[in-house]
Amino acid sequence: MLTRRSFLFSAAALAQSPKPPNIVFILADDLGYGDLGCYNARSKIPTPHLDRMAAQGIRFTDAHTPSAVCTPTRYGLLTGRYAWRTRLKLGVLDGFDPPLIEPGRQTIATMLKAHGYATMCIGKWHLGMEWPTKNGSTMPDRVVANGFRPGDEVDYTKPLRGGPNDCGFDSYFGISASLDMPPYAFIEDRRVTELPTERSNEDKSLVMNQPPGAKAKGFTLQGVLPALTARAVQFVEQTKQPYFLYMPLSAPHLPVVPNKEFQGKSKAGSYGDFVVEMDACVGRVLDAIKRSGQEQNTLVMFSSDNGGLWHWWEYENEDDKNLGKRTPRSLLEKELGHQSNGALRGTKADIWEGGHRVPLIAKWPAGIKTGQVSDHLICLTDVISTCAEISGAPYKPATDSVSFTHAMTGRGKSQSRADIIHHSHRGVFAIRMGDWKYVVERGSGGFSAPQRIPNSSGGQLFNLRDDPRETKNVFAENPEVVARLAKRLEAIQRAE
Repeated sequence: MLTRRSFLFSAAALAQSPKPPNIVFILADDLGYGDLGCYNARSKIPTPHLDRMAAQGIRFTDAHTPSAVCTPTRYGLLTGRYAWRTRLKLGVLDGFDPPLIEPGRQTIATMLKAHGYATMCIGKWHLGMEWPTKNGSTMPDRVVANGFRPGDEVDYTKPLRGGPNDCGFDSYFGISASLDMPPYAFIEDRRVTELPTERSNEDKSLVMNQPPGAKAKGFTLQGVLPALTARAVQFVEQTKQPYFLYMPLSAPHLPVVPNKEFQGKSKAGSYGDFVVEMDACVGRVLDAIKRSGQEQNTLVMFSSDNGGLWHWWEYENEDDKNLGKRTPRSLLEKELGHQSNGALRGTKADIWEGGHRVPLIAKWPAGIKTGQVSDHLICLTDVISTCAEISGAPYKPATDSVSFTHAMTGRGKSQSRADIIHHSHRGVFAIRMGDWKYVVERGSGGFSAPQRIPNSSGGQLFNLRDDPRETKNVFAENPEVVARLAKRLEAIQRAE
């Protein structure tokens, strides 16, 4: 880990433009490693804007989220710290949970704001806010087993605390959590833009999955992506000082609700059409940056908060097949022939690679050569260190963050990430060091049906170079590797 002094020195050496670059980070929701054409030649989904962005910049093939689900990934991205160090040890927050980012915690936004950046968050927050209740208290942590709360006890006339505006963002526009979580209402800064005076109807269909809850009359699920995109376009076209735009999208997470103009545009059903719409939204933001005249000195990064949910897995043998449950979703995707996570094993929420290996694309005409592909090992917790080095902002190094600036630009202080901790929806840990991946507990630790793998007693060990599909457990044959990785995992867990 860099010291503060050496970090500032390398950042100063990197800065060569009259002003630091604008930084835009766009985060898709549940987009798989194999959904984009630039990552999967067999994808059934056209994604021309992101494919073009990759051709004009750099595409990383070994980038990972710090968690296989969204809330902890968002925490790690903004703070540079694994979320299992917080109160959230498994699962995600709902739309009414208290803030997960602690008061006073350094974020990308607080860091860049102190350095003179305009900071804006547009999209799905899902990191908690203080929601006032009608009895004068605030909404408590939910009991996970009870599902998502409808929000009937919330006093929506009062301002919110602990959200984006208290985490370094000058302005915010978006929704509190996922599209399948109440409240169904837009928030601007500290208030809902329209009081949720209605209650949504429950929809348990495959593509909708909308629980009942408080809803604003003018709010529609189909209207969210266009509204977020319009705000982002307005921001980049009107902002003249250096800016940081964090844009966590609501798509292609359930409910799958592509607008009419995108329906039928893919060969992967409604989900594929929703990805097409998401790609078009990214294209609109990129076009706005170009129109603003600031494209040359704007760093745009794009990734996903975890692996894809819409994925099917070919079982290795009949025994494994008998253990699994073939859901309507997996049948649908198998019939369509689209693998959301490409050749990777598992889905969103899993400890397998399909749960946390994600696309990561970066474009910066003034700083990144075109047409690059890199296998540099990256965790999204590394984004804050990278932004600090590129901008020259004063920065207190985060516990779990390593800059990948040199891998993108060839400038700055060259660093390599020695390891990554993976974490599943159910709290299962794994550690990656080099080609080795050690899973501490048996099973997927996520949504996939458990898989029976030979020699799985006591843990699982995979060599990703020899076995990228994670089908051969070599735990028993490599006790010294297991011991070394277990010791390193324990040391990282003790760090603070």
